[in-house]
Amino acid sequence: MRLLSFGHGYSAKALAKELQPAGWTVRATTRTQKKYNQIEDFGIKVRLWPDRKLLDDIEWATHILVSIPPNKYGDPVLFEFQEKIIEKCKGLSWVGYLSTTGVYGNHNGDWVDEQTPTMPTTIRGKNRVEAENKWMTLFKENCLPVHIFRLAGIYGPGRGPFSKVKSGVARRIVKKNQVFSRIHVDDISQVLVSSMTAPNPGVIYNVCDDDPAPPQDVISYAAELLGLPEPQEVCFEDAELTEMARSFYAESKRVKNNRIKDELRISLKYPNYKEGLISLLENENRLDNPVISSLRE
Repeated sequence: MRLLSFGHGYSAKALAKELQPAGWTVRATTRTQKKYNQIEDFGIKVRLWPDRKLLDDIEWATHILVSIPPNKYGDPVLFEFQEKIIEKCKGLSWVGYLSTTGVYGNHNGDWVDEQTPTMPTTIRGKNRVEAENKWMTLFKENCLPVHIFRLAGIYGPGRGPFSKVKSGVARRIVKKNQVFSRIHVDDISQVLVSSMTAPNPGVIYNVCDDDPAPPQDVISYAAELLGLPEPQEVCFEDAELTEMARSFYAESKRVKNNRIKDELRISLKYPNYKEGLISLLENENRLDNPVISSLRE
């Protein structure tokens, strides 16, 4: 099997780590020479975006993963390579588009599922909806085997709260009725692998854990695991946040994940943030001290 990964970032790297030992060959794109070298070190053939040699890579691929976010002009992959992808439709077994649960917009903490209408309030969310629609149009009009994965907030190795808590810069920002859904990168990988194993084109999957929670609870639990004082609580209205950070607090919802369980038979490795954080800290401790005792004991 041959995977072409457009925008080989955090989630795509975790997927490749699962696929390569199983005999898959992976090719990927990136925008910087530094990332090019890092990806190449894992035995992956890399193109600096948007190399026209990607036309040959599309012809080569049996599976395509799209992680590049859309911009104000639309989806970059479709802008550059839509004609070639359509031409290759019959030779592709699976196309995965990584989207975001941000497409649902604000639901004041209520539950949403894949049938919930998309009503994004941010520019990023609106761009995602437009990109999703374009990929689904290719499925409907050209039988492209498209699968859309709406990812919740991603965490995992190198993307946890511990460094901020240890450094003393972490804050517990509190906004009434604010909840986020999350997903560990290893669970993203197993969802993608399961879908690639049993494709069902035209389907949308929410990819999140079982336990939506207020962001301040996650910070508090990280501090508890570290044995450090609980970080300062700050009212959202008083918090000095970047425009990007503030936009994440504009929407509150709980995301259902029944479809990945019922259709893809997924049993989450980390069904809640507590189990995920324990695992992250155990791994960090093993790197620092291979004989350290488990946090679970």
